[in-house]
Amino acid sequence: MLRKILVIATLLLCSLGLTGCGGSSESERAEGEYQKVKLIMTVNGTNIATDTKTALKFAELVSEASNGNVVIDVFPNDQLAGGNATKGIEMIADGAVDLAAYASCTMSVLDEHLLVGTIPWVFDNYQQARAVLDTTGGQYYAKILKPQGITYLASAHNGFRQITNSKRAVKNPSDVEGLKIRIPAGEVYINFFKSFGADPVAMSWSEAFTAIQQGTIDGQENGFSVTNSAKVDEIQKYMTVWNYTYENYMFVANTEVFENLEPKTQELLREKVLEACEWGRNMVENDEDKIKAKFIEEGMEVTVLDSEQLKPFKAKVQPMTDNLKKKYGPEACEAFQIR
Repeated sequence: MLRKILVIATLLLCSLGLTGCGGSSESERAEGEYQKVKLIMTVNGTNIATDTKTALKFAELVSEASNGNVVIDVFPNDQLAGGNATKGIEMIADGAVDLAAYASCTMSVLDEHLLVGTIPWVFDNYQQARAVLDTTGGQYYAKILKPQGITYLASAHNGFRQITNSKRAVKNPSDVEGLKIRIPAGEVYINFFKSFGADPVAMSWSEAFTAIQQGTIDGQENGFSVTNSAKVDEIQKYMTVWNYTYENYMFVANTEVFENLEPKTQELLREKVLEACEWGRNMVENDEDKIKAKFIEEGMEVTVLDSEQLKPFKAKVQPMTDNLKKKYGPEACEAFQIR
């Protein structure tokens, strides 16, 4: 335990010191060479989750482009925060870590307006989500996060969220009634499932697998990639593809740390995080059909709802959706092209 504390303390000192972990002055470097700096990045996902893979790709691209001078050490599973995502977000806000990637629902502990993009059925497809988040949506995130001491850099897909459970196939709104479903924190998720008479349970994702195994909860809602990487398909019989909400990972930096980097390094990070997030988005989109086929082959019953079948679901949550639009306000809705 003591060794673990010492390791974490060393990492944090490196983070706070920036070039103190092996830097060289401007005058000692060849012309055009990047500063030597090690940056600490915390990520919520498992070693094989999309956010972690994308963060590792980011680190790889930055290292290659800087000839190894700019190093990003990626720590998945919120290990620097003891597995606590909320603590991890506090660490990025306080500058205890330099960079982070968290889902917008998790980041909403800082400001509930960050949930605006998760309003049910805002986006019809990934192309629409990309277009909004790369323009007005991303700009809105940046504005909301700035007072928190956090610089928004880019967005990657977590994915459209589906539902899995151990009880029954979900084909009609009544099929959701009574299901005890694990959700992330956030009023959008809570109110969505309550609209169907379900029992939403907010719990840490790290606890969900065991809770499903033990029958404490009936199921969960997540994208294909997370459901697959967490091996939820091995313990759940039914999955319904309904794309009820879109979730993205926000790649962010502590503002003070970021602004103390040399402009050339800042530019490098901005360029490569966009490249990494595009890589991650493509991975999610390309893998979904493969993952769905894998689930079916392994015996999971996968139901895909079409636009007609979705109408009663959308009608059921319309009052909730209208209330959320009013709550988040016209600026947020305009940024995410919500009518």
